[in-house]
Amino acid sequence: MQRAIFRLASAGLLGLVLAGCSSTPSETHYPTPSSDKGLTGDVVEQRWNLLLVGTDERLSMPETPHFRIGRDGKVSGSDGCNTFTGTATLGDSQRIEISRLASTRMACPKQADAQRVTGMLENAYRYLIDHDRLVLFGPDSRVLGGWREAK
Repeated sequence: MQRAIFRLASAGLLGLVLAGCSSTPSETHYPTPSSDKGLTGDVVEQRWNLLLVGTDERLSMPETPHFRIGRDGKVSGSDGCNTFTGTATLGDSQRIEISRLASTRMACPKQADAQRVTGMLENAYRYLIDHDRLVLFGPDSRVLGGWREAK
């Protein structure tokens, strides 16, 4: 457990270093897919299960929050209570933008935590993949959370 947290924190620090060498968020342009293949990369066509919110907080939800980005740029998943859909664009230097999230509105005993999950996705600005882990960073280079590749 401590080793997993150390690896995620190490990945976060590496991302902070890389983010410090990049442009500011206001200068960013997110390109759309330019080929018939659509979006490509390690983050695409993979189910990601929530591991951590921030750098260390685990959520206990009725269902494991997860998401998937398709080659067509469509995002789908669950916030732990409700399903959602949206769109994703990927850019240079591991830039990511997830927008237009819409979800079902079923009653949920952990609604605040579910909103934190979708908020993390909507605020994602950059990502880093380390082995089977995906770390999302905000525009201020703060770690928003970590996800694990579903096997």
